[in-house]
Amino acid sequence: MVSPEGLSSTRSPPQAAKEQYGVTKPLSMAGPTDADIKRTLELEKFLVESGLYESKEEAANREEVLQRIGQIVKDWVKHLTRLRGYTDQMVEDANAVIFTFGSYRLGVHGPGADIDTLCVGPSYVNREEDFFFILHNILEDMEEVTELQPVPDAHVPVMKFKFDGVSVDLLYASISLLVVPEDLDISDLSVLYNVDEPTVRSLNGCRVADQILKLVPNVEVKCLLGYVRVVHYSSSKGILNCCISI
Repeated sequence: MVSPEGLSSTRSPPQAAKEQYGVTKPLSMAGPTDADIKRTLELEKFLVESGLYESKEEAANREEVLQRIGQIVKDWVKHLTRLRGYTDQMVEDANAVIFTFGSYRLGVHGPGADIDTLCVGPSYVNREEDFFFILHNILEDMEEVTELQPVPDAHVPVMKFKFDGVSVDLLYASISLLVVPEDLDISDLSVLYNVDEPTVRSLNGCRVADQILKLVPNVEVKCLLGYVRVVHYSSSKGILNCCISI
């Protein structure tokens, strides 16, 4: 008879699980060759010459637009907090935060592309009246805002507009917090607690984008591949022979 001690002494120590990106194993773990790097540089040059990258001025304008929208929604939430009779401290702490997703968040947007944007607000600020009525009216009265189009019945409810000429798709998610922290982790599962299906769908765009950025080992090459996809559809020349170093 083998004692329990004997059994334990013959067992191999558990192997630590290796981190794996994606469902299947990579075709190769080899690094890029000199030829790969050269072709990648040639591809980047082609993309620049094809006008697939936005200018520094346009990029700066997009950032400014996002900052201004961020301040607008913060003021909107504070205004609603005051109207609903909350304390002065609650009004001071009241907050909403802006996240981006889609091509802009992934860094593969081109000139003139819209910005997919999500506003996350506290539990007492709702989508139906507060977002699609009160915030809509605030935006409608602003000279910078044009082509304002609310789509409340969409699968993912959205408000579309242009802000200083920049196209924006703005979603809203009310999460189960009285105060939304400025450093809210959108990837945390707790943001999905006690929310409705449209809110889950609204949050998922940002959550998926964050997971993609976390799981891709080389983000710069991921962005390059995104531009290749755009060129594949928009350029009559096409890209038939290119080698990307990941």
